[in-house]
Order: sequence, then C-alpha cells, then structure tokens
Amino acid sequence: MAKQALKAATKSTKHSGHERSSACRVALIGFGTVGRAVAKILVETGNPALRLTHICNRNVAKKKQSWVPDDVIWTDDVQSILNSDVDIVIELIGGLNPAEQIVLGALQAGKSVVTANKQLIARYGPDLLHLAGSKGCRLEFGASVAGGVPVLPALRTGLSGDRLHGIAGILNGTCNYILSRIESARIPFSEALEEAQARGYAEADASEDLDGGDARAKLAILALAGLHTRVEPESVRARTIRAIDAVDFDYAAELGCTIRQISRADLREGTLFADVGPCVVPTDSPFGRVQRNLNLVLTSGQYGGDMAFLGAGAGGDPTAVAVVSDLMFVAHGLAAGAGKRDVASDVSTPKISSDFETPWYLRFFVRDQPGIVARLAQILAAHHLNIDALLQKPGFDKASLPFVITLEPCRNAQLHPALEQMAGLDFSIRPCLCLPILR
Repeated sequence: MAKQALKAATKSTKHSGHERSSACRVALIGFGTVGRAVAKILVETGNPALRLTHICNRNVAKKKQSWVPDDVIWTDDVQSILNSDVDIVIELIGGLNPAEQIVLGALQAGKSVVTANKQLIARYGPDLLHLAGSKGCRLEFGASVAGGVPVLPALRTGLSGDRLHGIAGILNGTCNYILSRIESARIPFSEALEEAQARGYAEADASEDLDGGDARAKLAILALAGLHTRVEPESVRARTIRAIDAVDFDYAAELGCTIRQISRADLREGTLFADVGPCVVPTDSPFGRVQRNLNLVLTSGQYGGDMAFLGAGAGGDPTAVAVVSDLMFVAHGLAAGAGKRDVASDVSTPKISSDFETPWYLRFFVRDQPGIVARLAQILAAHHLNIDALLQKPGFDKASLPFVITLEPCRNAQLHPALEQMAGLDFSIRPCLCLPILR
C-alpha cells in the first residue's frame, strides 16, 4: 500500500490534492526543540512523498502552532497514533520509558520508525532491527549519533562495500567544548563547565556527558552500524574528564599534543577493544584540530582505508535534518519494497576489552621531597614498564608540584597494578591522572 501511495505521489505534480492524500503518512511523537524543527522542515519543504498527519506531545494544547496545517491532528494519546493508518512514526521524546514501548508498539503494528534516541538504540538496537525486519517495516536512527554529521547513513550506504575494523571519534560536544576552553584560556575545569552550562552546551547535571555515558552509548550504535557488533554500553569502559587540569594542557603541549575525549572501537579476531575517555592526541591530528562543540568520526576499513566525518553534532536544526533524511530514506525504501530485510541477522557479539596497548601519560601532584622520581621509577621497573620521558615545568608550589612521566607502549592491564601501588605513596596529594597517548 505504501509502495503504491509513494508511486502515485511522485508521478506528477499536476494533481496536488490527490498527491497530498496519497503520500506516506507521518506521525511525530515529541514536539520539543528537535520535533518542532522536524515539523517546520516537513511543512516548509512540502515534500510530496510525505504528509505530516499527527503531532503527539504532553500538554498538547500549549504546543499548538499556527504554522502547522489545519488538517494535522494534535493529540496527547500515543495509542491513537499506533491504532491509526500512519505509515511512519517519528519518536523524539528520548529516554527509555516510554520510548521503548512506543517504538515496540509501532513496529509490531507494522509501522516504520525514525528515531534520534541514542539510549534506546544503544541498548536495544539489534532486537528492534530484527523486529522491524520481521514485520516488513524499517527502523532508522541516523540522528542518534552526531546528528548534524551523516556518519550513520554513510555506514549504511557509502561504506557498506568496505569491511570496517575501526571507528573512533569525538562524539560529545559538551566535553569537547569544555576541554577546548581549558586549552585556549587555561581556566579551571569548574569554570569551563559553568561556561558550557551558561551557553546551553551542558545540562545542570552533566554527569552523562562528563563521565562518558553519552559517548559510549553513541559508540555502541556506531559499532552496531559499522562493525556489525552488539555492544552493551555498560560493557565499555568510560573514563571521566573531571580530573583534567589546565596544567595538563601545558604538559601536553610539550609533547606536541592536546587532550580530547575520544571514543574508540577496534575489532580484532573476535574481540572488540573499546574505550571512552580523555586521551592525549597530536595537536595537528584530526582530533587535535576539532574545537568547541563539533563532532568528528573516523572510520578505518580493510579496503577503503580511513574516512573522516566532521560537523555539528547537536542542535535542533542539524538533528532535524538527519531525522528528515532518515524519513525520506524510509519512504523510498517502502516504495521499493525494501522493508523486509533483517539487517540485524549478521550482527555478532564479540568479547569486549579495554586492554589497549598504547603509550601513556601519567600526571602526578606531589609534596616535593627527595627520592620521588626514584621511587616511582622503581615501581614502574618492577612491573616491566619503560619510561619514555620526564617533564617538570618550573615555578609551581613545592607543596603541590605537578610533573609528568610518559611511558613506552604497554597494555592497560600491565599498567593498572603499578598505578594501584603508586596511589599508596605518602607524597601523593592527588590520584595519578593516567591518559592514553594516541599517535
């Protein structure tokens, strides 16, 4: 039915009334910042293959807008939409409850779904894709990661002929804004966070961003789309950026580097090495050049090599463009009868490990006294860890002296016991900051 409707809608522009009634019927659930932007695009572009028929939101009477066509039904009853004849449901309420029930209900009713819900897709994406395939409909989620950067559509189409083995990215604009502000102004972390909150880049409770939860959910989605692996977000180690100090950018600069929150996944022989957290990266690298709240995704393929995707990762309009692009992709897929493929059938469940082998940056704050470096070197040697360099800038208070040791490449599992032993030393006044160095 949807196939015939779309063909009729695209044959001619002479009978606009007939085309409008026969286009794919679209229901929008969630009329917040992104939902409003999606509705505006649909209304203003007038795509003849799509017709906005329903808008659903709590307190719907307060949400009504004069620019929305009079024939659009406003409702706060989700079930009425699931029972209607709409072809595609757009879910933009976020979170897991009731979004999971809404998406499940739509797919079970044979309705295709477009969503920007990263938490939902990160946790249940493979199961929802399987359900969509079994019901002959589609599930698209291109706006769930780096909304303004078309990386998920690229993984689905442009790079589908390659065999990807690695994905890495700057996936959280809040963290990137904070770190780049500390870098440029040498201000404390707390001040950079307050500035991000004042500008609307960070929530009042920014824990999900700062501690890596947001980025690892997005990494799980990228691993699903690009590496065809099922990854529980909680199985990926997430490290916070809260301990990053302005002095760390001074020492990173000594290494020709800066610091960014990096999400990375590397599939090797049935094991997915994955990690999210602050890393030391070369200043002239793609990661080092990304400023403010931009997102960057790099993919590594067996045949196509490395590819980069850069752009605004959030915001109402960029995310809405991704949603509408998915909507158009679904409409064309329904017209082509492409809804029956079970895209989750080739998804594997690898072992997840954070045991990367990299060089390391270790930053200490100590009460200065003789023998500190010798004691640390003794511990490192006992764990077969090789020092690459020792960095100590002058001019700091001897009661709170920062200095850095960099290590030659070793595995995280090899380094961790040494860090535990160092934590008990009487001259340490802060926990050692340990960051991977990505060359």
